Amino acid sequence: MIPFLDLKQINLQYEKEIKESLNRFLHSGWYILGKEVENFESEFAYYCGTKHCIGVANGLDALSLILKAYDIGPGDEVIVPSNTYIASILAISSVGATPLLVEPNLLTYNIDPQKIENVITPNTKAILVVHLYGQTCDMQPIQEIANRHGLKIVEDCAQSHGAIYNGLRAGNLGDAAGFSFYPGKNLGALGDAGAITTNDDRVAEQLRALRNYGSHKKYENMFKGVNSRLDEIHAAVLSVKLKCLDQENQKRREIANFYLEHIDNAKIQLPIVENSPDSHVWHLFVVRTESRESLIAHLTQFKIQALIHYPIPPHKQEAYQEWQDRNYPLSELIHQQVLSLPMSPVMDINQAKAVVDAINAY
Repeated sequence: MIPFLDLKQINLQYEKEIKESLNRFLHSGWYILGKEVENFESEFAYYCGTKHCIGVANGLDALSLILKAYDIGPGDEVIVPSNTYIASILAISSVGATPLLVEPNLLTYNIDPQKIENVITPNTKAILVVHLYGQTCDMQPIQEIANRHGLKIVEDCAQSHGAIYNGLRAGNLGDAAGFSFYPGKNLGALGDAGAITTNDDRVAEQLRALRNYGSHKKYENMFKGVNSRLDEIHAAVLSVKLKCLDQENQKRREIANFYLEHIDNAKIQLPIVENSPDSHVWHLFVVRTESRESLIAHLTQFKIQALIHYPIPPHKQEAYQEWQDRNYPLSELIHQQVLSLPMSPVMDINQAKAVVDAINAY
């Protein structure tokens, strides 16, 4: 079996270093917001090229807290892609704001900048961009739109650790960015974890309080905050793995490039790299086909595991019943046709060749 993602093997590469970091953590006697979190925040901010990194419990909290720090709430609107994982939209709902869904560019699957201004109203306060599958959005026109209308840009970087746009890394392309370190991400913890990056000093200071019950000082609460702190244990693991993130992303590029060069089947629509080849970090390698279920069955016969990201668009989820009659045809088409092929930094070229041969034989 060629697994979609071999998390066990990915993490066992760092077994010695992880055990050493966990031993250091265990013997420190300090288990909440200590040196491990402080060190990782400093390292990840430097990696992203930002002034601040604030560790939080997960990626959804990261986005929600950013919106809260910018005083976005009931009566406000936030633009968000209609083609995304539901967490991006849940973050907007969680603060009481209204999501304004915008269709994607069918070639890149990211939000289409040309469609953004069509939905802006006087109540619109921010654009929440999602760098989907490992490729950043086309940020220059989005930044120009945000500047014209006085909007904040919030990045959802859950799938784009290390991705680059015009020389800047994801997480440093807007006002603030939310990251998820869910185990399956390019930079994954050993459980749920997240972070926020920003160059905004005021917002960073507020976020450090918001994640900690709204408190900078114990028993003194300036804001109505939450408990959403990055655990010391996850911070220690992330520091170990961050050192090899670029190396692992390069391995993903090698697998992706092999797929792009050797898959030759008219029934398969391959992904498009919009920017330079080294800008994409290939969190997912997503193809499209009109006969997805048949292709899945075919790959299963070859003992190849492929997954669907994602089968149901957000506006068709029961959680948003009020949107059931809305029509987002491109997003619906994408969700009906996409299939993610095995993609992992521990895949070897023989496994990639087996995937290619199976697809070409379909």
